[in-house]
Amino acid sequence: MRRKWRRAKPKPKKFFRSNNFINSAEVFLIDETGETLGTMSTAKAQQMSRELGLDLVEVDPKANPPVVKIIDLGKLKYERDKRAHKQKLQQKKVEIKGIRLSVRIGKNDFDLRLKQGIKFLEKGKKLKIDLVLKGREKQHPEKAREIINEFVKKLEQTENFNIIQEQDLARQGGRFNMVIMNKT
Repeated sequence: MRRKWRRAKPKPKKFFRSNNFINSAEVFLIDETGETLGTMSTAKAQQMSRELGLDLVEVDPKANPPVVKIIDLGKLKYERDKRAHKQKLQQKKVEIKGIRLSVRIGKNDFDLRLKQGIKFLEKGKKLKIDLVLKGREKQHPEKAREIINEFVKKLEQTENFNIIQEQDLARQGGRFNMVIMNKT
């Protein structure tokens, strides 16, 4: 049986009911300065907002009665989007860089991977060390552990590094991996 591919539905954006779209008989009103005016009919609250030339916006629809505020709706949406954009910029995204080793790795290749690892850790990235055993190498998993531990020891001996194992050495079939980072 063939499965049909369907596009993921976008998350509904939070929208504010305003002015004539507020469908409650009574509302709890807050004016433009932030003072509470108490419970009143929706028609009276709409009339007050029209007199001020502002919008009546539902702030908390789940309250009983719903909380509404007299405010400029365009300004409210702009400030909300601005705040969301600022939060997105402040998020720090840490990248994981991978280095693959081998049981039969030569000294020069080992040193090259070590330099790459140092460069990645200096930039503040996490480092995933991978070692894949092939064929008869799978009979000697202790050799793989030895190579990865030697690699981590060399990184720890580097100046100004405080290496922390975020994920301990794990074996999954014929694959060994470990995630480390430089704690500054």
